[in-house]
Amino acid sequence: MSCPDDEHIENRARLKEDPHYPQYHFLPPANWMNDPNGLIQWKGQYHLFYQHNPNGAFWGDMHWGHAVSEDMVHWSHLPIALAPEPGGPDKDGCFSGCAVVDGGTPTLVYTGVLPERPCLATSTDDLLTWDKYGGNPVISSPPAGLDVVGFRDHSVWKEGGTWYQVIGSGIRGVGGTVLLYKSPDLIRWEYLNPLLIGDKERTDPFSTSTMWECPDFFPLDGTQILVFSVCDSDNCRPLWTAYFSGTYADHRFSPAILDKVDFGDSFFYAPQTLVDDRGRRIMWGWIKEGRSDEAQREAGWAGVMSLPRVLSLGADGRLKMAPADELKRLRGRHFCYEDAVVGPGPCALLRGIRGDCLEIRGRFEPGDAEEYGLNLRCSPDGQEQTVVSYNRASRRLSIDGRRASLCSDVCREVHEAPLDLGVEEALDLHVYLDRSVVEVFANDRVCITARVYPARQDSLELSLYATGGHVDLSRLDIWEVNSIWKRE
Repeated sequence: MSCPDDEHIENRARLKEDPHYPQYHFLPPANWMNDPNGLIQWKGQYHLFYQHNPNGAFWGDMHWGHAVSEDMVHWSHLPIALAPEPGGPDKDGCFSGCAVVDGGTPTLVYTGVLPERPCLATSTDDLLTWDKYGGNPVISSPPAGLDVVGFRDHSVWKEGGTWYQVIGSGIRGVGGTVLLYKSPDLIRWEYLNPLLIGDKERTDPFSTSTMWECPDFFPLDGTQILVFSVCDSDNCRPLWTAYFSGTYADHRFSPAILDKVDFGDSFFYAPQTLVDDRGRRIMWGWIKEGRSDEAQREAGWAGVMSLPRVLSLGADGRLKMAPADELKRLRGRHFCYEDAVVGPGPCALLRGIRGDCLEIRGRFEPGDAEEYGLNLRCSPDGQEQTVVSYNRASRRLSIDGRRASLCSDVCREVHEAPLDLGVEEALDLHVYLDRSVVEVFANDRVCITARVYPARQDSLELSLYATGGHVDLSRLDIWEVNSIWKRE
């Protein structure tokens, strides 16, 4: 069998010349990608499926793309797994879902549209090709008596001999919800109850709106987690990804904590998790574009997959997220600085370091600076720059992209996250810069994802800064990061 990568090397070589095209985040050879789907580890290999339009860099004609990896870092493309079937229940698209193993048989649970209904497909050749179940859809309609605004996206698990799934939905006039079902065989499903119903008017700390997409429901360190993506169904607008942590018993979920998964809001969306053979709960999410539809079509690609994040639970019951250790395999040339002081005025510490594919990790000890951080993708004259900073008074971490580009038709926003550091707690800042993608991790408990599109080719410089005082930098490591595409 020929590897699909062979067909796309020439195309990827062209895209590598695109200054905004990421080099170490996964994305398809070309065209549109959104939600991660069907994450599964099968016979030691990680399989990533994803929403994909093979016919253009725009949303529509949804297929399931497919890639495989031995380390979650270097990927090989495989043939498309699912495609709409004329006259079938998925004739208008194969929407998001998950993967499970049923009696040794890999099985995809996905949404066929229109209308939105759950469907199944199975594989007998190690996930290379998929046969759709002849009785699709396996649930013919939403629960009677509920006026739902959506009925899509699936999270499926097994307890004893019984399968359970939650489906993303919303109750008109009330709020987002996920609906709970059970089955003895993945085919015959019985509706139980809403697992949880939100309040579209809620504003503390943020609205959970009218529709919950892409639910993922799983145990983590003795606590139950419900991850969901908040969508304004009235305007078809993704807002952010949130999670509840709480307890689950007798088919009921009792939440205790509500928070965001990522404070880049809709730039990190529709995440899904898997548990690997090391017992790690690992999450990927879709990083959407922050530029016009016309720019995406002209570029020939749209959508990026996040880096793999390993989840754990903090002592306060909140999610903690850290980059997977496997990412260290991409590190190239290394720069290291120790015991430096950064104060007001120009800082020459990083003079001469340039790059747009970098990993940066710094430990900032408590000091008297009012604000401090990093300037990324800087032009020599400072006209373009993206600022990653921490403000002591507001206790907020931010990515400030207001000067990230001289172009007026791309996102230039500020994304902020609350980060309450203890009196003696250092800021452990971990930044992944991949051309137009910025993923920031702080103290393993806050993540912010953003997109930046510098217009100038020389916007490659880095610098440190502090205002209103000084901050002690106990250590700063910077690595150049290599491409994930091994064969190119």
